[in-house]
Amino acid sequence: MVAGSDITITQCDGSGMTTNGGHGPVFCTIVPPHVLDRLSQAEDPLVHGPARRTLRRDAYERTQRRLTTVVGAPAVTTRAAAAEPGKPQRTVYDAGHGTDLPGEKARGEGEEPGQDATVNRAYAGLGATFDLFLKQFGRNSIDGGGLPLDATVHYDRDYNNAFWNGEQMVFGDGDGEIFLDFTLAVDVIGHELAHGVTQYTANLDYFGQSGALNESVSDVFGALIKQYTLGQTAEEADWLIGAGLLAPRVTGKALRSMKEPGTAYDDDVLGKDPQPATMDDYVRTGRDNGGVHINSGIPNHAFYLTATTLGGHAWERAGLIWYDVLTGGELDQNAQFTDFATLTVKAARARYGEGAELVAVTKAWERVGVRTL
Repeated sequence: MVAGSDITITQCDGSGMTTNGGHGPVFCTIVPPHVLDRLSQAEDPLVHGPARRTLRRDAYERTQRRLTTVVGAPAVTTRAAAAEPGKPQRTVYDAGHGTDLPGEKARGEGEEPGQDATVNRAYAGLGATFDLFLKQFGRNSIDGGGLPLDATVHYDRDYNNAFWNGEQMVFGDGDGEIFLDFTLAVDVIGHELAHGVTQYTANLDYFGQSGALNESVSDVFGALIKQYTLGQTAEEADWLIGAGLLAPRVTGKALRSMKEPGTAYDDDVLGKDPQPATMDDYVRTGRDNGGVHINSGIPNHAFYLTATTLGGHAWERAGLIWYDVLTGGELDQNAQFTDFATLTVKAARARYGEGAELVAVTKAWERVGVRTL
């Protein structure tokens, strides 16, 4: 909540299906609301100033998403035709620290890297996400139909977030006090684009356990994209989301930990990571759409346990099971943890039979306290 206000800020809003059967616009950010709420109340103006401005900007962008649903018009004009099958169509724009989207074109598909490292990181992250979904899951871009991948960098001033607005990625540069450039973490790029995949598939409601699943799915694929980019096995990976984003003054290592939920940061200004690892510590709250960024630690940990039990590259078996559930058509928009867990067991059995994969999935959900039917 912004200091002096009684309005709780929600960091992701999805309108669901529109009346004409299309997917409604969404607005999803990487930094959870409880983090920005905490920062907005800090005494140091170098901390609370950017946090409050970020909250206000996010509220404005969210309102714009909702308005486009009401009037039935797209928020952002499509800037490129669908890509050739099997090839990405990336365009990175520079907002020049303004807020008009998309900004000035900085790099298009196939163009050589320029002098701006932020532009180049965004371009590479879009490509890594496209490659993983195509080569490992057979999905042609975010929508499965070659959707062009657009991103805007250098958004606003001291903007402490990155978001997917239903049609493109947007990255802030951070304030340098708490957060650094949001293109530094490739898993952040993957996380936000994965919200787009969910938007075009299961379209999970953004509240309570279905909202926590929405967040968790993005963390899972964000982690897989990072591991894929680095060529890491499940054992080699750090399983951190947003490592490298926190400024040197912050006592912490990332935004979230899938390996050890609740341990990503413990800082006088930022607070302590509130994520639970099991249902024993499930957080019941009316804030953050029912704790979607908090309770996502539980299904996150279940995926980590599955992947590390199976070993090897996490995208090859554990990732395929999660992808099958997300895209299989059986996951309800308001699915609860038990529903998702049950479908992962079903997917593991369908793809791998009664083998190690089925055992790993079943035991992972047991360890986090989620029943499978």
